[in-house]
Amino acid sequence: MRSYFNAVMWRFRTGSPWRDVPESYGSWSTIYDRFRTWARDEVFLTLMNAMIAEAAARDDVDLSLVSVDSTVARAHH
Repeated sequence: MRSYFNAVMWRFRTGSPWRDVPESYGSWSTIYDRFRTWARDEVFLTLMNAMIAEAAARDDVDLSLVSVDSTVARAHH
């Protein structure tokens, strides 16, 4: 389970395609399938809410620093 989570984090940290996930994590398609299941089941949302709650309990959260950008830049080939 942890290996799949690390693989998903590696993929998003590097911005690489799913097919480029290192073999040491396992099959890229299995990792992708696990990611889709977790996304559908809101696992990542639950984790984020838990981390924010823990930081808030320590008075160590500043949500004014959160920024979401959905800008897409497209260019012709």
